[in-house]
Order: sequence, then structure tokens, then C-alpha cells
Amino acid sequence: MTAHAPVTVNGRTYRWMDRPLVVVCVDGCEFDYIYKAVAAGLAPFLGRMAASGAAFDADCVVPTFTNPNNLSIVTGVPPSVHGICGNYFYDRDADAEVMMNDPKYLRAATILAAFAHAGAKVAVVTAKDKLRSLLGNDLEGICFSAEKANQCTLAQNGIKRVLELVGKPLPSVYSADLSEFVFAAGVKLMESKRPDLMYLSTTDYVQHKAPPGAPAANAFYAMMDSYLARLDVLGATIALTAGHGMNDKFGADGQPNAIYLQDLLDGWLGQGAARVILPITDPYVVHHSALGSFATAYFPPNADLPGVMKRLSEVDGIQMAISNSEACTRFELPPDRLGDVIIISEKHVVLGTSKAPHDISGLEAPLRSHGGISEQNVPLLFNRFTVGVPGKARMRNFDIMDVALNHLHNS
Repeated sequence: MTAHAPVTVNGRTYRWMDRPLVVVCVDGCEFDYIYKAVAAGLAPFLGRMAASGAAFDADCVVPTFTNPNNLSIVTGVPPSVHGICGNYFYDRDADAEVMMNDPKYLRAATILAAFAHAGAKVAVVTAKDKLRSLLGNDLEGICFSAEKANQCTLAQNGIKRVLELVGKPLPSVYSADLSEFVFAAGVKLMESKRPDLMYLSTTDYVQHKAPPGAPAANAFYAMMDSYLARLDVLGATIALTAGHGMNDKFGADGQPNAIYLQDLLDGWLGQGAARVILPITDPYVVHHSALGSFATAYFPPNADLPGVMKRLSEVDGIQMAISNSEACTRFELPPDRLGDVIIISEKHVVLGTSKAPHDISGLEAPLRSHGGISEQNVPLLFNRFTVGVPGKARMRNFDIMDVALNHLHNS
């Protein structure tokens, strides 16, 4: 490739790629999924990546939800900088609860757009359309979702006739096929367009339903393995991480192990005195019913917040209830987009608002979900080995492009 100057974004400098770089965010992934598929003989390429490339245990962003982590990965910084701290939040200025999927909420440039502006060919394929506009903010290149691949235009997505290119029908949003379409599109784009930098982001549909080692999980990782192997043959550097992990969130009876915070606070403080927001909320609720392990609550000015936090902390199943300032310092979050109190549940517990609005009838399997500290451990996996990685107490998933561009051996 022609020599190019390094690109600096959000205070971090990245060398130009020496070959095509494919960054993959496998939503809901953790090393146990990979290792069990490898042990079953179903993911040989992932096994080789872990053995002869580079593999790190890393932490993702808390709250361990899809949007904050994807945006951290593509900006190289935490939500305190880029501003996206959930799928859903309460806009105090507008006095409205809104989806945070509009680029107007993004406060930082993406590495993708910066490289495109510097002359790189960039392509982005995401599973769900909720991420497309955020990932593609200010991007001159290809950017589309598998969910709406049939609607792509040159003007909006930088590409048309995607179904024809990929050779697959439009997948259901609630299926493993949605993520397979992302990988299949990635391979076809590498064969036909050969982007310098490509970002692939999957859905966590399978991980919401199947634990590591389950037949559906192993089949998913076997599928992914075959596409990654093809990208490797095509000469790409592959860097893989996850948006978050996943855990069982149900009791012995198979029902969700849930704490309904709005009901709890209404009982303590009076109806409507507090407002509970669940940042996991998005249009795709069938596999999690908007039940996750992170919540935030807003209180009137005269509320006894220390007393409320103490009382919440004493509820069985709640790991912590801490102030906005403490949470935002600890987890690097934007204070103006979270409530007065942040609540995180324990590993096998989820948080809801009131019991009635959470329709669990659509759950096809016992609830598995995410959002808390217990889903923070994710892989960082590369198909080339590293040299000179700065010593860190713990890698973050949003260090992935720094490692891939600045610290991989060039052989």
C-alpha cells in the first residue's frame, strides 16, 4: 500500500494499515463461546487465532450494552467522551424518553470516518439498523445494515444491490441469519471492493438464547469461523472483540429473575415520585423483554438520595446503587445522560421498571441478558501476533484499533 501519514482521532494516533483491516464486534461474545466451539472441533480458525495470533482478556464498557460499546470501539474512547451510554435515555431538556440512535447524540468523531477522510476505502456492515447511522456518522464510504440490506442506495449507503452482491435473501432480524449476512457481506466486499478498513458488527440473538457450548451456539461460531477463515485467506488482518458478554437471568422455575424498580420505588416514595430508565430498551425486545442488569433513576430535588441508595443496596439481587457522580467517574460515563442514581444487579438478576409493561411472552427460551459488571469480560483476538503492546492492568475492547494498527507484527 502507498505510504500514508498516521491518523489522529480523539487524542489517539493510528498508523495506516499495511493490509486490509477487518474489525469484528461479535455482540454477546465471551471466550467461553469460542473455546467450547474450538474444543468441539467446529472453529479451527478461531483456535489458530488464539494459539498463533494474539489473545487478551479485556473489559468492555459498562453499561454492557450494544450501542455504548460499538461506539467506544469505533471512536477509541469511553462514553464520557463520545456520549452514547445506552440505547435509550431521558432527555431532561426535552422532558422526553428517547432512543439514542441519532448521530446528533454522538460527541466524538469515529476512527472510521477519520480514515475515510484521509483517503482510505472504508466499509461498515452492521446487523441491526439501529446502529447504522451512528457508525456511519460523517463517513464517506459504504455503510449498511443486514436488517435493511434490501433498501440500500448509493446516496444513503454508498452501495446498491446488496442482496445481489451477497447472494442471500433478506434475513429475519430475529435470527442467526442476520449475523451470517454481515459476515457474508464482509467477504463479498473484501473480494469485490477490497476496503482498507472494514467494521462488521453482529447481533447477540444467538447468545440471548444459547449458553456457551450449546448446539445453537456452537453452530453460530462454526459459521463465523468459516467466514473469518475466508477473510484471512484474502489477506486481511482480523481483529475481533465483543460488545458485551451474556449470562443466565432466570430462576429455578425458568422465569426471569427480575427486580422491578419502578414498582419498588413507587411503594417507597409514592406513585411517580421517581422515574426509572432502562438503557437496554430498543425496538428489538423479543429476546430480552427490555430486561437488563443496568438501570438509572431520576428523583425530585428533595429526595433523600443517600437513604434511597442504601435501601436499594440492601435489596437481594442488587449489586450496587451509587450516585451519578460516582458511577460516571468509575465507569467513564456522561453525567448529563444518566439519572441521579445508577443501579446494577448481580450476575443472574435483571432490572425492570414495573412488572406489567415487560411482556415476557415472546421469550422462546429462559432469559439470558446483559448490562452489568458481570458481562464486562470480552475477548480481544487477532490473527497476527503483537509486539510492543504497552503494559496495562487491563485491556479494553476499545483498544482494539490501537493494537491492530500500532502493535501487530507486520509479517
